Amino acid sequence: MLLEIAQWLAKDVRLFNVFNYITLRAVLACLTALAVSLILGPYVIRKLTAYKIGQAVREDGPRSHLTKAGTPTMGGALILVSIVLTTLLWGDLSNRLVWVVLLVTLAFGTVGWIDDYRKVVHRNPKGLSAKAKFFWQSDSPFGLRCYLAYLAKDAQMSALNQLIVPFFKFVAYPLGTFGFIVLTFFVIVGTSNAVNLTDGLDGLAIMPTVMVGSALGIFAYVAGNAVFSKYLSVPYVPGAGELAVICGALAGAGLGFLWFNAYPAEVFMGDVGALALGAALGTIAVIVRQEIVLFIMGGVFVAETLSVMLQVLYFKWTGGKRIFRMAPLHHHYELEGWKESQVVVRFWIITMMLVLFGLSTLKLR
Repeated sequence: MLLEIAQWLAKDVRLFNVFNYITLRAVLACLTALAVSLILGPYVIRKLTAYKIGQAVREDGPRSHLTKAGTPTMGGALILVSIVLTTLLWGDLSNRLVWVVLLVTLAFGTVGWIDDYRKVVHRNPKGLSAKAKFFWQSDSPFGLRCYLAYLAKDAQMSALNQLIVPFFKFVAYPLGTFGFIVLTFFVIVGTSNAVNLTDGLDGLAIMPTVMVGSALGIFAYVAGNAVFSKYLSVPYVPGAGELAVICGALAGAGLGFLWFNAYPAEVFMGDVGALALGAALGTIAVIVRQEIVLFIMGGVFVAETLSVMLQVLYFKWTGGKRIFRMAPLHHHYELEGWKESQVVVRFWIITMMLVLFGLSTLKLR
């Protein structure tokens, strides 16, 4: 009898030890977030529809988008709920970096929620003014950026104070505290707005976010493992491996949302989702020291942002002339005759190639 009890306890301990593996918890986080999104999705869509929280379409946008008016928006809240619940379930809550990513994500999600609220309640398609949005994006996570800079002073976390150049083993530029805070600001705020600008077609933003987030999960796992990081010449950041769980949750929640956001979309994520997801990607990239790789893998986000910047600058400089028929870039291709589904899938393919190229930097050094 005692032998049977001992064997049962040993089996229970082995099962508990299995769940200590980050890779297993990352996979379980992905599956859990996917399940939560799929289960709660119909309920969330019904509630958004009941409260008449519908999309307000830009008057100067493509005429084909007028049919999207009234489609439930602010569905990004579903993604955030899935990510947070799943991370709390499978993540190591004693890890400081996990809380930094979660809090930054929620801070940007709050800014997005306010922006969406103005669009829906006040029927203003532009939402928050650009200045107000920029101010809150800069101010809300400032303390967390400073906290990361504080962590960088720790000898074990010294890698945070360096800008790593991919494809080269030992090329890194020291940033210092001020430089680190400035870089963090541009990466997080820039990525947040880039994802938001990309979110203009059914499924266009969420799938690249899932692919880039999954790739960052691999970088996080490698950066948090002393053996793998040394072998691959990647900066070792203690505790960064736990961010793979958040990346898994992000991927699962994103895929679950895509089920309802695929063409023709039943729900849009809104700024509450786009700003938060972009901030999450930027924060994780900063922590694992892969800002340049994020720039490569998120090439679609970069192209969309640059198209808007170039369009505005050229329009002002020439007194009314345009480079693109319409910005962001996906609208230009729509007006060129591409179907919406063609634009979306082709941008997905481009992102997949860029993500694979970004992952190659782990070995091509």
